[in-house]
Amino acid sequence: MANTLLKVKGLKVSYGGIKAVKGIDLEVNEGELITLIGSNGAGKTTTMKAITGSLSMEDGDVEYMGQSIRGKGAWDLVKQGLAMVPEGRGVFTRMTITENLQMGAYVRKDKPKVADDIERMFGIFPRLKERKDQLAGTMSGGEQQMLAMARALMSQPKVLLLDEPSMGLSPIMVDKIFEVVRDVSAQGVTILLVEQNASRALQIANRGYVMDSGEIIMTGEAKQMLTDPKVRAAYLGE
Repeated sequence: MANTLLKVKGLKVSYGGIKAVKGIDLEVNEGELITLIGSNGAGKTTTMKAITGSLSMEDGDVEYMGQSIRGKGAWDLVKQGLAMVPEGRGVFTRMTITENLQMGAYVRKDKPKVADDIERMFGIFPRLKERKDQLAGTMSGGEQQMLAMARALMSQPKVLLLDEPSMGLSPIMVDKIFEVVRDVSAQGVTILLVEQNASRALQIANRGYVMDSGEIIMTGEAKQMLTDPKVRAAYLGE
C-alpha cells in the first residue's frame, strides 16, 4: 500500500456566512500527482488555504504524514516539507531571482548545498538563469510562475501544493508550466494540483477529484475521468 502523505477529513470552511467547503475528504499518497478540478468558485483555493493554515477550518482535520496539522502556520509546514505555490504567485518583486531562490531555502540547515540547488533550479528553468540578477517584479507572469515554483522547490518539499499555476498565462507558457509540473512529479515530489484547466491537469495526473459548490462530487483515475461524458460536458467544454 502506498504511504498516505496528506489526508483531508471532513473539512468544512466558512467565511462571511458562506459555506465554502462542505465536509470534503481527499487523500494524496506518496509519489502521486493528484489534481483537484472544478469551476470557478467551487472551493478549490479555499481548500488549499485551509490545508496550509492561511484560512481556519470550521470543522474536520488535515493530517500530514499521519499527524494533524490543524492550526499550524505556513512556516511550520514548510519546515516539515509541505510547500505551497499560491494563486497569484507571490514572488518578492524587489528581490532578484537569485535572492528569491535563496529565500525559498530559509528553513534549511544544509546551507552549503543551497547554491547547488539554485543551479539545479536553473537547469529546470533555464529562463530564470538568463535573468538571475533581474528583479522579480520586472518579469512576465509566466516567468514569475516559474520562479514561484522554483522557490518552493528550494525548501525540498515532500509535498508541493500548486494553486492555479496556469492562470492568466499565454498558451506557450501554459505548456511549459505543465511540462515542469510533470517533470517535478517524475523526480519523486508528491503534488496536489488545483487547476481550472481540467483537461491539461487530468492529462498529467494519476488521480483526480472534481469539486462543485464546496463538495467533492467525483473522484477516480485521471485517464478514466478524461473520457467520462459527465466530466467532459461539465469541465472540458464539450
